[in-house]
Amino acid sequence: MGDPAGIGPEVCVKALTKHEISKAARCLVIGDSQVLRYAVKVSKLPGTTIHPISDISEAKFTPNQIDVLDLKNIDLPKLKMGEVSAMCGKASIEYIEKAVALAKAKKIDGLVTGPINKEAIHKAGFKFDGHTELLAKRTGTKKYAMLFVSDKFWVVLVTTHAPLKAVSKQINKKRVLETIRLANEALKRSGKPKARIGVAGLNPHAGEAGIFGKEEKKQIAPAVAEARKQGINVEGPISPDAIFGLALAGKYDLVVAMYHDQGLIPLKLVSFNKSVNVTVGLPIVRTSVDHGTGFNIVGKGWANPGSMIEAIKVAAHFARSK
Repeated sequence: MGDPAGIGPEVCVKALTKHEISKAARCLVIGDSQVLRYAVKVSKLPGTTIHPISDISEAKFTPNQIDVLDLKNIDLPKLKMGEVSAMCGKASIEYIEKAVALAKAKKIDGLVTGPINKEAIHKAGFKFDGHTELLAKRTGTKKYAMLFVSDKFWVVLVTTHAPLKAVSKQINKKRVLETIRLANEALKRSGKPKARIGVAGLNPHAGEAGIFGKEEKKQIAPAVAEARKQGINVEGPISPDAIFGLALAGKYDLVVAMYHDQGLIPLKLVSFNKSVNVTVGLPIVRTSVDHGTGFNIVGKGWANPGSMIEAIKVAAHFARSK
């Protein structure tokens, strides 16, 4: 359910009351039953009840009742909604750890994560930058990437949560090629074997033949050429200020972006609350909402469950194809 002090619990309960979700998959929440009862109350969902369980076998998956694998790791009197705390950071990590264990044991088919707060998990003593890095470590995955799925186009990131000044050093032929391969595999698994991939440059005008930077000539273009040799339908590097417009017009199904904001600003501009984060390369299915903890709107009933709804649908789709 994500950070207990954020909107994760609210988007969970709102999504799980939707008929389209009960048709897509049998869902349960890993989290805290007390916090989820609060989420039901502020979300104004009359008739919805919380069913705490201690083992996944106890889940009933009945209408208007949300099964919660309750880890009982929140001291409710100490919980301050909308605020960063080590308690919530620790709880957030424990929910993920439990879910990964269940997925590795094949007791669940997929994992959908609510938003966590990086400051909170750091306060709790965990040094991960986010879900992705934690999931990769816990599953022993070396090659992975953040893929964002939307109804407009898909985006995959070569680098993830890196400071802008560090991005250039992290761009190399091997990393770009691995990202293209992971994206292509995800497209094929999703039933899009002939999808078209466009690779963005790092610099303005994709380097302008080396005038504005040499990463395109030395690292990105060679990676694209190698991927084409391997039979992947890919083009690039393409100027970053043009490639997303081309994708929106239908020329590319997926864009390989060099860094976080290069890919996510245009994606969220056209598909906010409808895009889904998928971690590709993992041995388990994992999707996530595309938004943060929303501390400023917790408890007001405003939290939009759109991204959570889409994340559950995408997880179910990938689980079936797997």
